[in-house]
Amino acid sequence: MRKLSLVFVAAMLLATGNILANDSVKIDPAKKLSIQIGKLLGDNYLTDNQVELTAQVRFTLNNKGEIVVLSVDTENKTLEYFVKTKLNYQKADVENATEGRMFTVPIRILS
Repeated sequence: MRKLSLVFVAAMLLATGNILANDSVKIDPAKKLSIQIGKLLGDNYLTDNQVELTAQVRFTLNNKGEIVVLSVDTENKTLEYFVKTKLNYQKADVENATEGRMFTVPIRILS
């Protein structure tokens, strides 16, 4: 009986050690930034005749954790101005992002 309880305790310690050794699930900084950008661009003033607009936004984060837009790849100048004014120097809440790393996020504005 004593050996059985000793084996049971050893199995429990081994199982607990394996559970605690696993890393927690980490969210990709690009995905988290993409969600935040979607919220920042949610309220738009673009006209109804511009039904669907798309762009590739290239940006980085500065040392204060703010978004710095580097380029907006689109043919629509209104969309380019809109994205730059809405995103430039907005505070981003990201834990694992390093300063200077470049991100590219596709956006689509639907009216």
